[in-house]
Amino acid sequence: MDWEVGRTADRLIAEGAIQPLVIVGIYNAGAKRIREYTPSRDRRLGGGGADRYGKMLLTELRPFIELNYRIAGGPVNTGLGGSSLGGLLALYLGLKFPQHFGKLAILSPSLWWNQRWILEFAARRRVKARPRIWLDAGTQEGKYTIDDARKLRDILVKKGWQLGLDLDFEEIEGGQHNEAAWAQRVGPFLRFLFPAGGPAV
Repeated sequence: MDWEVGRTADRLIAEGAIQPLVIVGIYNAGAKRIREYTPSRDRRLGGGGADRYGKMLLTELRPFIELNYRIAGGPVNTGLGGSSLGGLLALYLGLKFPQHFGKLAILSPSLWWNQRWILEFAARRRVKARPRIWLDAGTQEGKYTIDDARKLRDILVKKGWQLGLDLDFEEIEGGQHNEAAWAQRVGPFLRFLFPAGGPAV
C-alpha cells in the first residue's frame, strides 16, 4: 500500500492549491533500512548510516534529477520527507543540511532511536537557516510517540521556529503507524510546504 502521493499532488496542482512540483520516491534497503535511515549507532540495534545516505542524495540522486528534469534549485524549492525511521532520517538531514533541504515533512518520526539521540542533536544544533517543517504524530501510535513529538516541537520553537508560520505541528486523532494513516496526511503537508504562489519548482 502506498501513500498515493502522486495522485494527491496531481489533484492539488490541478485545483491550484499547491505549486507544481517533482516528487521522487526512493526505495529503502529492506532489512538494511535501519542502517541507512539512522543518524547514530545504537549499541544493540546497530545503524548509523544516515550520513552516507545523505551523501548519496546530494552527490548522486540530486545531480541525476537536475540532469534529467527541469527543476528549480535551492533549499526553498527542495523538500525531504518520510515517516517512522524515514521521518527520523529526514529530520536529521534537514537539520544538518538546511542549505540543501528547505522543506521537511516529518511524519510519525522514530524519535526513540538510540535513547532519543535526535532530540539532543536538535537541541544543540546551530541552524543558520530554518527549514519549513511539517511535524505530526498519531494518537494511536503509542504515548511515547506523541510525547516525543511534543518535545521535538518545543525544541524547535525554542530555537526560533514559529508555529503556524514555518512549523506546523499536528496530533492526528486516531492516527496509526501505517501507510493508510500517512496517506491521509499527504494533502495537508503538501499544502503547508508547497502552497500555491510559492517559489516555482
